[in-house]
Amino acid sequence: MEYLVLARKFRPQKFDDVAGQEPVVRTLVNAIGQGRVGHAFLFAGPRGVGKTSVARILAKSLNCEQGPTAAPCNVCPNCREITEGTSMDVREIDGASNRGIDEIRELRENVKFAPAASRYKIYIIDEVHMLTREAFNALLKTLEEPPGHVIFIFATTENHKVPATILSR
Repeated sequence: MEYLVLARKFRPQKFDDVAGQEPVVRTLVNAIGQGRVGHAFLFAGPRGVGKTSVARILAKSLNCEQGPTAAPCNVCPNCREITEGTSMDVREIDGASNRGIDEIRELRENVKFAPAASRYKIYIIDEVHMLTREAFNALLKTLEEPPGHVIFIFATTENHKVPATILSR
């Protein structure tokens, strides 16, 4: 039997499962419903409030074969791959471990290519505040003029450490 941490086992899989973040969920559901999804999001808050979980649900909502939809099916290949962490078009990057300019340069090269199997290429950068100043500067140009098929979702526990130039994008 495979061991799985309880927090991962019971991680929310759809917006209706998210507890304690009703205003955030409502805003995202409305944006999806109106077709007004931004090219970048910043989720900030203390550990354990659901930033990464909401980021994954948003990724599924945007790339679900039945969508974009506020209620991802969780059974299509895109949804399953995002849940399992195997989607080629949704990359989760740990900003604490991959914090340098070289990693961001590689990301900038990859955003040029269209998604392999999904509607969008989505980059979830967890603990984004850990990126170096040089990495933030390298990311800035891509954030200012992103390709239409790319969405960035940043998550941080310390949004005061994210440069104002990034926050304003």
